[in-house]
Amino acid sequence: MIKYILGAKGAGKTRWLIDNANADYKSGNGNIAFVEVDDDHIFSLDYNVRLINATDYILDDVESFYGFICGLMAMDYDLQKIYIDGIYKVLKLNIEDLEYIKNKLDKVEEAENREIYINVNYLLEDMPESLKEHAIEVTPQ
Repeated sequence: MIKYILGAKGAGKTRWLIDNANADYKSGNGNIAFVEVDDDHIFSLDYNVRLINATDYILDDVESFYGFICGLMAMDYDLQKIYIDGIYKVLKLNIEDLEYIKNKLDKVEEAENREIYINVNYLLEDMPESLKEHAIEVTPQ
């Protein structure tokens, strides 16, 4: 299952991802991976959450990003949740790309029992109907 974490810049999307990754680990919900494009949050995450820097993997288009997600799932059978923060800093993912990733992952049997959360710089009103049920909008508190 894929969920896009939406909100304006500064709305708290990254904080939402970090808080949920930490809470998921503490509740014992399997292995957790947190993907980011820098190491800014290394001390915010529980040390047991697997931190992966996406810039080490030369992601340059939506297809390489899809392959990267599949590689994460293949590396660890017990990986239950993947949190992806700030990918828009290295990839310009448009709405069609988000639909593409969702549709491709829907066909991957290994993705059925996993939760993938991707932080993107869109609002719920920007999303097509086909993605709205796969979106969580974070608002400033």
